[in-house]
Amino acid sequence: METVKRGMTKILVVDDSKFLRLATERALARAGYEVQTANDGEHALELVRQQMPDLILLDMLLPKVAGQDVLRALKSNPATAGIAVIVLTGLSGKNAARLMHDGAFAFLQKSQLGLDRGCEALLVAVSDMVKKLNLPVPSDALAAK
Repeated sequence: METVKRGMTKILVVDDSKFLRLATERALARAGYEVQTANDGEHALELVRQQMPDLILLDMLLPKVAGQDVLRALKSNPATAGIAVIVLTGLSGKNAARLMHDGAFAFLQKSQLGLDRGCEALLVAVSDMVKKLNLPVPSDALAAK
């Protein structure tokens, strides 16, 4: 049986909205995840190479390198192709099929998560995804349910 080298699931949050990025980072860190953030696609790709997160929450409308291009770059590189990417966007659901085809693990619409009212729905969605990926779910994240 293989032993897990670390107990915390590492999540990279990529969003150009400072408010959403900080709110998401705080909520995930409080829930017990190890969190890094990037405010543009170029910085995101750099952090992925340095930190190798377990999961990426990726906005699509980003400066420098668009979210779709970040997703394609990650999935075309054998070193990063296995990292699960959850698209977290304000774009409509009609983009979901194309993004899933490009390698996204899941598609979450910001409007459906009610992020203006708090991060509870996001935390539940992330802990569900983390469980599906067989990654460690922090006990504080389970308590949020």
